[in-house]
Amino acid sequence: MGALGWWFVRHQRRLRLRAYLMQEAIRNHDFSFRLPTDGLLSGERAMQEALNQLGQVIRQQVNQNEVESWEKLTRVLTHEIMNATAPITSISQSMLSRDDVKGTALEAGIQAIHTASTHLSDFVDSYRKLLQLQQPSLQDVRLAGFLEDIQQLYPQIGWHSLVADHIMVCIDRNMLRQVLINLFKNAIEAGATQIGLEYVAPMLYVSNDGHPIPAEACQSVFVPFFTTKRTGSGIGLSYSRRLMLQQGGYLNLEERPRTGYHTTFSIEFTSAS
Repeated sequence: MGALGWWFVRHQRRLRLRAYLMQEAIRNHDFSFRLPTDGLLSGERAMQEALNQLGQVIRQQVNQNEVESWEKLTRVLTHEIMNATAPITSISQSMLSRDDVKGTALEAGIQAIHTASTHLSDFVDSYRKLLQLQQPSLQDVRLAGFLEDIQQLYPQIGWHSLVADHIMVCIDRNMLRQVLINLFKNAIEAGATQIGLEYVAPMLYVSNDGHPIPAEACQSVFVPFFTTKRTGSGIGLSYSRRLMLQQGGYLNLEERPRTGYHTTFSIEFTSAS
């Protein structure tokens, strides 16, 4: 077999390996795969680039469907909760105004019921309002300067930024600001003293050295109302992911934190330069 024959056999093996890796990624619901295109013929390179892009499209669609499913379930649950708590709040309020209840042992118990039902109603109502997002107002923004402005809100944190000054992203400023504030707030509540910001197109990696998220909780951090904190509402991350999807982007928890940190989130932009 000549040199051309050996090259052909080796090349076919490489193509089969690529096909296997993509099949495994899809089987494991990992649509972030992106295989290199070096060493391929022009037609093969075009096919690989198309498959890489297809993986990103599938991931975005799956994530969009997931968020929409949670939103539909949340709307049903919030509606039922409001229907259940409204009469409890009303009846307990009425009972507290009765003369035969005031000053008796019943008053404290009824007051506790009224307070709990009121807080639950307020919480559900606030989350329902969060779902009513306006359409994003997209504009080109210099990312480094945008991040520097938000960093001023947290002088107690040590910042390490690897974002080139020329990087421009197309975003809704208010929406991205809220996403970043949620991430920074969570990091501080987890005991972080250092936050790292690194841009590798098209991703902004937001890392911190706070207490790591428990392994068993990593798959659930974007589920509405799920929280690992005693006083947490479980709204921040699910709301932040929806804000990014609203802009055509994406928010994800990285399996492997960036070097030197315990937790890393990635923010994907659809348009950057």
